[in-house]
Amino acid sequence: MDLKLLSKRALVTGAGKGIGRAVAEVLAAEGCNLALAARSEASLAELATLLNEKHRVAVTTHVVDLSQSSEQQRLAKECSGIDILVNNAGAIPAGEIDEFEEDAWRAAWDLKVFGYINLCRSFFREMKARGDGVIVNVIGTSGQRMNPMYIGGSAGNASLMALSRALGSRSTDFGVRVVAVNPGMTATDRARFMLQKWSEQKFGTPDRWEEFLVEMNLPFGRMGEPSEVADLVAFAASPRASYISGTVLTVDGGASDRNH
Repeated sequence: MDLKLLSKRALVTGAGKGIGRAVAEVLAAEGCNLALAARSEASLAELATLLNEKHRVAVTTHVVDLSQSSEQQRLAKECSGIDILVNNAGAIPAGEIDEFEEDAWRAAWDLKVFGYINLCRSFFREMKARGDGVIVNVIGTSGQRMNPMYIGGSAGNASLMALSRALGSRSTDFGVRVVAVNPGMTATDRARFMLQKWSEQKFGTPDRWEEFLVEMNLPFGRMGEPSEVADLVAFAASPRASYISGTVLTVDGGASDRNH
């Protein structure tokens, strides 16, 4: 299926690895010109070279710390005029409420929660004036299936789901769509680190994380792949999804409806 994304310009945050990298690869394959944002200059440079050589699309890289308001504003200025914003940068640590200290909570929310909010504010203002544009917020199923062992993530993700629904229900008045994509447990380095934390909480050691994964009874007996999330993000961002806004699309193999 042609997603009709040829020559669209998309900004992907957290593009250096995991789901963000997979999103960049899919959008490039569909002909999008890309702005890639992350903290690691090396990973962005490597990905930009790969995508340019493989798909012959224009790629710019932006080394930013999106936990800082000034950096969020700088990125918005550097990427003015984009057609698609994919908010993906964020890493909220695992932990229960009595283990998750305030400084860690605030730092995590500065990046993922306020990072998403502030980029939405900046780019929605611009898209609204233009009468066109798409925002896709990659969030996570802990916002709909509350996890006390990931309480900072559950609370933050729930707020971003509400943001996406509220903004997306209004944005269509101005020709703009806002959609959230909620990945379930996805095979990334970050997922492994989280599983190690949960393993340590339950078994007293991070080394039994694969055992903990088995206990989760995941659909199809596995985690999702970043490419499976990225395909949904690309569809949601495309004109093929032109009547979808203000909703949350879940890609977790049906885990939301299973009894664990």
